[in-house]
Amino acid sequence: MKVRKVTAAASVLLALSLTATACGGDDDKDDKGSGGGDKITIGIKFDQPGLGQKTPDGKYEGFDVDVATYVAKKLGHKADDIEWKEAKSADRETMLQRGDVDFIAATYSITPEREEKVDFAGPYLLAHQDVLVRADDKSIKSPKDLNSKKLCSVTGSTSAQNVKEKLAPKAQLQNYGAYSQCLTGLQNDAIDALTTDDSILAGYAAQKNFQGKFKLGGFKMTNENYGIGVKKGSDLKKKINDALTEMVKDGSWEKAVKDNFGPASYKNEPAPKIGDIVK
Repeated sequence: MKVRKVTAAASVLLALSLTATACGGDDDKDDKGSGGGDKITIGIKFDQPGLGQKTPDGKYEGFDVDVATYVAKKLGHKADDIEWKEAKSADRETMLQRGDVDFIAATYSITPEREEKVDFAGPYLLAHQDVLVRADDKSIKSPKDLNSKKLCSVTGSTSAQNVKEKLAPKAQLQNYGAYSQCLTGLQNDAIDALTTDDSILAGYAAQKNFQGKFKLGGFKMTNENYGIGVKKGSDLKKKINDALTEMVKDGSWEKAVKDNFGPASYKNEPAPKIGDIVK
């Protein structure tokens, strides 16, 4: 009888011990981004060369990828700890709110509307809306020269509409399904200019098959402050800001810019200061 009582007590203690261990494990898992070899999930674009692209061989590359990898390292994660998830523009806030990702670095412009739903670290890049034209085209020297020109952007984008409404009312808008289609049209003289953020344009122009064929207008039509999105109230914001500050300080930020945009002769802005939002 005594043996059974001791065994029963031991079983209770063992169960309590396992429960406590399990609870502790869950706490560690919930505290993502704290390092310790745990996986970290990061949202990026999969289809933007020079910024966030999933290559045919399953690798990930671009400026946003370099920034996110650096930040993850400062948070205590190796490259192998990172799980990359595609963060399409329309899905980004929802992905953060649901906890699908720990943070998002995907040409994510900081806006008051988005700040109502998520928090932003950064900014880590100041981009501008611009145009990409053929390298030998000398007819487009300012936004007003886009009047009567065929101006391309992707379906659903507001970039081309902004130009038509505010700068070149006689521009002929051409909406294509993807930026790559706009580039083909630009190369084949079917369109005269492609418009979106200059960083995105530079990323495309820097690709080997396009090097030397296109140039940026340098018009700086808008200010786009790229930030790293995190869940509202997340303590990752400060940690990521610290990592971004260090990335600029040790020269890694400048190296990432040159590695990803250099072939396009992209005249980037200096690294922005944390919290400095240019209107």
